[in-house]
Parts: sequence; C-alpha cells; structure tokens
Amino acid sequence: PRLLSQFFFADERVTRVVAEINGLDAELDPQQYLVLLNQLHLSQAHLLAVLERIMEECIPTQRHSRDYLVKFPEELLVDNLGNHMLFAAECLLAGTFLDMEESDGAQLRPQARNLLCSLELVRTVLREQSLSQPSSYPEPVRAVLIQFDRLFAEFELSYVSSLVAVKSPDEIYRQQEIIVLFCETVERALHLGYLTQEMIDGYEPLLMFTIPRLAIISGLLIYPEGPLSLERSPEEMSRVFSPFYNLLKKIRDLLRVLSAEELCLLERSLCTAE
Repeated sequence: PRLLSQFFFADERVTRVVAEINGLDAELDPQQYLVLLNQLHLSQAHLLAVLERIMEECIPTQRHSRDYLVKFPEELLVDNLGNHMLFAAECLLAGTFLDMEESDGAQLRPQARNLLCSLELVRTVLREQSLSQPSSYPEPVRAVLIQFDRLFAEFELSYVSSLVAVKSPDEIYRQQEIIVLFCETVERALHLGYLTQEMIDGYEPLLMFTIPRLAIISGLLIYPEGPLSLERSPEEMSRVFSPFYNLLKKIRDLLRVLSAEELCLLERSLCTAE
C-alpha cells in the first residue's frame, strides 16, 4: 500500500519496456514495435499517476498553481493530459515538432530538456528512497518533487499556449459572468415556480433546454448589465453569445412590448416546450 513501493514497481515497468524498445529493430518487427510503444504509453501514464499521488501526499501545500488550466479549451482537459505533455517533451528533445512551427518548438526545447532531466532525477531519488525508507519523505526528496512540479506546470502552459489560443483573462471573466447569470436565473425560476428543487436534484433532462432559454430572457430584461448587455459591442461579449448579437437585439425588442402577464406566460411555456 505504500506509494513509494508502488512507484518502484511502476518505474521498473517503464525501464523494462524502454529496454525492450531499444533492443528491437522496428523495421524488422514493426508490429511488435507498436505493441511496445503502447505498453510504454500505459506504463508512463501509470508512473505519472503514482507520482501525482506522491506529490499530493508529500508536498500538498507546495504544489505549483494550476490555475492556468481554466485558460485551456475544454477538449484539452482530459485525464491523461500529463502523459501527453511528457510525450511532447520527448518529441521536442528528439527534434520532432508536433503540430507547431519549428521556431516555436526550438524555443520550447530547453524547457522540455529541463523537464525530462528533472523527471529522471525524481525517478532516481524516489527509487533510492523506496529501497531505504519507503515510509518517509526527507527534505532532498521534497526538493526534487517541488522542482519537478514547477517545471511540469511551466512546460504544460508554454506548450499548450504555443498550439492553441488560450483564453484571455477577459474571456474567463465573461464565462464567470455567464455562470452567475445562470445561477441567478435558476434562483429566480425557483422563486416564481417555473422550476422545482426536485427537478434540479433529479437532473431533469428538460432543464438543459429550459435554463438557457430563461437565462436569455433574464439576461436581456432582468439583468441588462450582465453578460448579455447589448450596450457592449459584439467583440466585448462572450464568444458564446457574440455570434447572435443581432438576433438578441431582435429578441430584446420583442420582449420589451410584452406585459408582465405575457412575459410570465412566455417563460412558463419555455419551461415545457421541447
């Protein structure tokens, strides 16, 4: 059950697979080469997972901030992102630039080299610790873990930023505004009886349509200074709504001519229509 012991065996497996790959002629046996590459990918992912648990146990308050992850596109936030970063660093060090300009790759190579050297040091230190005192983390062990964690985070941010357009602070703030709008919309709908707490607690599928519809009305009429404010230019709005700027103006103009009773009837119908 000790994490250092788990790390030792996970590290042994990575070392063994790498040795098999190095001893194989890929041109003579390409099928076996692909099998070994897949084994390496899986064994490295397991090694990183154990290492992550060790850092959470050993340096929980000294971890490098991962707040930058909110800037990443949602499709990149996968469970094995760390393993992808390790693979990317290995490719960069080998001179292979995946989906990026050669100049960008050249700039990232020093970071990739530092990260991989740090990982090798972590593996060496943790192996030695697992063989001597597998139940403790002395200061030298903590120091190399802190350094690796920092280098990994810095490389991850730099690498992803070179591939995709990460969200700006303004875009992140606009998304937070939308979250607030949806929360206030739900609170208002509960107060007016459009929705029930049981529907929310039971994850009623209809809510996927109802809440956004009600949020548009709330954003245009009830909270006009919020993320749906049409006093802003389309460029100043969230990318969720900016493509529909002209349509939102038409909807707002139509909503303004409704009486309170008609607005209530409209909102109730939006809670039931598919």
